[in-house]
Amino acid sequence: MVENRPLLTLLSHFVMLIGVIVIAFPVWMTFVASTHDQQTMLQSPIPLLPGRYLFDNYMQVLTQGFGRGFGGAPLWVTLMNSTIMALGVAIGKIAISIISAFAIVYFRFPFRMWFFWAIFITLMLPVEVRIVPTYGVVASLGMLDSYSGLIIPLIASATATFLFRQFFLSVPDELTEAARVDGASPMRFFWDILLPMSRTSIAALFVIQFIYGWNQYLWPLLITTKADFYTVVMTVSRQANVVDSVPSWNLLMAMAMLAMVPPVLVVIFMQRLFVRGLVETEK
Repeated sequence: MVENRPLLTLLSHFVMLIGVIVIAFPVWMTFVASTHDQQTMLQSPIPLLPGRYLFDNYMQVLTQGFGRGFGGAPLWVTLMNSTIMALGVAIGKIAISIISAFAIVYFRFPFRMWFFWAIFITLMLPVEVRIVPTYGVVASLGMLDSYSGLIIPLIASATATFLFRQFFLSVPDELTEAARVDGASPMRFFWDILLPMSRTSIAALFVIQFIYGWNQYLWPLLITTKADFYTVVMTVSRQANVVDSVPSWNLLMAMAMLAMVPPVLVVIFMQRLFVRGLVETEK
């Protein structure tokens, strides 16, 4: 029996409310700043309520950009580039990882576990460590300033391979034997049985990897020199670090608000599968 403790309930709700305020207040201030003009944002104190330039600011960054420097490209172009990159990274990581895990678990070949541990050890080698040789390979293959150069070097994932391997190991052997008795080929078993069973894990990994690809900054910064391939994270950072001038804070905040929309939508629409993929224990 759970005891009814009104004071404890009130305290827990108060702490949760404080946490929500701490998290939401910066987002609210970003939105407020995106609705004012530049002159208002350079005055003190900064307003706490929205202004009357919401439509003007958002339309300018979406269709015209900032009109100078790295912010000259319209925002819809950078949003499209970031979306293509994030989708490519997420789908590529999942596709390669699930096939690798399937091969490691269900096929018997020499040095099978050596290959698995070689993949797993790459967890200790982030992109920043191997970025120079990776850049050299991408440049020699002529993939600079291209979507393939943005996506392909980032699609390998030891974490996703490990998670899929652990899930496949939990699948009962009787299911594999039944599929073999029914005459199912390995790929038929993978496509008709393992893939549907992995739906929640795929959804959870898709959300994580999409946000990972969306937030990439260093790699796109290195391999892109044309505005047609700038990502939204690059553009926000470069516009905030302008030299010999004051950043257009109202336009910068409008871009930041729009840059948050795609990841938030992905989390909202996939939250049920995402949570099930993280906490579900019975497959």
